[in-house]
Amino acid sequence: MRRLLTLLCAVACLPALAQAEEKKTADKNTSIADSADIQKIEVYSTRTRIHRNILPLTLSVVTRSQIENSSESSLLPVLSQYVPGLFVTQKGITGFGVSTGAAGVVNVRGVGGGNQVLMLLDGQPQWAGIFGHALPDMYVASDAERVEVIRGPGSFIYGSNAMGGVVNVITRKPDTDGVQTRARLLFGSYNTQKYLLSNGYRKGRFSSFVSVNHDRTDGHRPDSRFHITNGYANLGYELSNRYKLTGNISIAGIYNENPGEVNDPLLDNVMDILRGSAAIALENTHANRDGAIRFFYNWGHHEIDDGYSPGEEPRNDLFRSDDHHFGAMAYQTYRIIKGNRFTVGIDYKNWGGHAWNIFRDGSPDSDLVDRSIHETAGYLSVQQDIVRLLTLSAGVRYEYNSRFGGVWVPQAGFSFRPAERTTLRGSFSKGFRSPNIREMYMFPPQNPDLQPENMLNYDLTLAQTFLEGRLSAELTAFFIDGRNLIETVREDGRPLNLNTGKFKNKGIELDVHYRTLKNLSVDANYSYLSTSRPLLAAPRHKAFLGATYTPGRFTLNVSMQVVSKLYTRLPSGDQVAEMEDHYLLLGARAAYQIGAADKGIKLFVKGENLMAERYTINYGFPMPRALVFGGLDITF
Repeated sequence: MRRLLTLLCAVACLPALAQAEEKKTADKNTSIADSADIQKIEVYSTRTRIHRNILPLTLSVVTRSQIENSSESSLLPVLSQYVPGLFVTQKGITGFGVSTGAAGVVNVRGVGGGNQVLMLLDGQPQWAGIFGHALPDMYVASDAERVEVIRGPGSFIYGSNAMGGVVNVITRKPDTDGVQTRARLLFGSYNTQKYLLSNGYRKGRFSSFVSVNHDRTDGHRPDSRFHITNGYANLGYELSNRYKLTGNISIAGIYNENPGEVNDPLLDNVMDILRGSAAIALENTHANRDGAIRFFYNWGHHEIDDGYSPGEEPRNDLFRSDDHHFGAMAYQTYRIIKGNRFTVGIDYKNWGGHAWNIFRDGSPDSDLVDRSIHETAGYLSVQQDIVRLLTLSAGVRYEYNSRFGGVWVPQAGFSFRPAERTTLRGSFSKGFRSPNIREMYMFPPQNPDLQPENMLNYDLTLAQTFLEGRLSAELTAFFIDGRNLIETVREDGRPLNLNTGKFKNKGIELDVHYRTLKNLSVDANYSYLSTSRPLLAAPRHKAFLGATYTPGRFTLNVSMQVVSKLYTRLPSGDQVAEMEDHYLLLGARAAYQIGAADKGIKLFVKGENLMAERYTINYGFPMPRALVFGGLDITF
């Protein structure tokens, strides 16, 4: 408790320190360039640019400066701090992995397990074709300009897998002519090493951004090594003032060792994964309409050795899979009548793959599944402004799945602005998730007759800004009614996947941003979640407080996160539920800039879990205690 009070006092004293520093020197720093008045920014996660204050959905924006000040190579831990109601499972220092013991599940308002939150890269869906889950190690902080998170269903816009929410990673694109190259080196606890090299280039109508990242660690437990190499490229060419051609490609090689639960260890549980994605788009912008045609393709090759328990013989079978997920999206927004926006769009997706076992003893390969499923959808939405005070929105989507048929997805909402800095908005939306290949066709619980999971979401948000936009606050209340969850039950003595689950979630979320002075910003959020049944990775209480202070060439970041009432294991058979009562994580980062920000060197040191808390997020995988890292950024 004394340590907590000391931290709170330190954060409280930062404004006074900053005020004194401002009297000494003029502010030349640009790392806190983001205004706290996020109601006025334009967002892209509705597939068309729109001011946030007329959007009825509950949406969070994580800015470039927040990502940069974390010194993280992975995006998901940053989102878990800055987005209320969003929680990410973790099991180690860095890396999430796949298959048994994997982490990186993104949970929004208690919904997320089983690929219920959709990950996007510049609007293109990112998930594995066989198992349906996202690939958390693919989302790299250096490539992100910002991240937009829809807290609640996004199925009206994006279809399946957006049942609980949407995370849209908007990648970096140079906006001024010139060349900028950046390199980062980081070293730290447990032989953790992170390297980055990126280059941004723009000349006339052409722009490019290219990056390579490599992370590796020995892990804080035996047999928990992890390393990954990511390559990313984004190219753009303005054909004219109205048309732009863009394309991107991402490739990642991942090696992950799973040591198993501390009380049930594994040997040689190794995953060797190659994943990639590519997309191309033609965008158009006119005076009264805008839209795009996008094509995307995701693929992956997985080689997994499920390992064996100490004292046993190594397994004879080894898992292999090739999966795909490709599609096309076309949409157009029209503004023919003043204050009116009419959007129409069509989507096509094809996903699936081939999985098989190979054998050490030379036996013939054994097929597990070889399937593909396609989905086709059309949607339309209408927004109407009424005397600048009220915006009404409504729309409907129809999606046809080649396995189970059609799904209707309605959505409606309003944004009421009774005063310049006050916004009241509310929405009703439906979310759904199609059963994946594994649930329908692989392993003993398989059931090809599964229907989609679905939920109804109601939320109401009051947003207010103060102090000429330097302070903003949002308070949201929500209620979720979920049905047809896919669960494994025993029928006639054997396990079977069935649509039997139901849940009701409700809660509140508070999000505050305060730019107190030119060189000091404070971010805080809190979320409370009440659930009708125990849910994994859905803490009842989650709070975050962070401050960034920049006196001259120095930058100091201090952060604190509190998580309470977190289920790490649910009751099953003879197993009892396990709950992490609460934990508090303290982090800090200090940096010093040598030379100009665009051509210079930044030295930094950071610490995580500085109070050495003992805690667990994934059952059987205790998190590391205090971690320390140091490194440098070179920009030229």
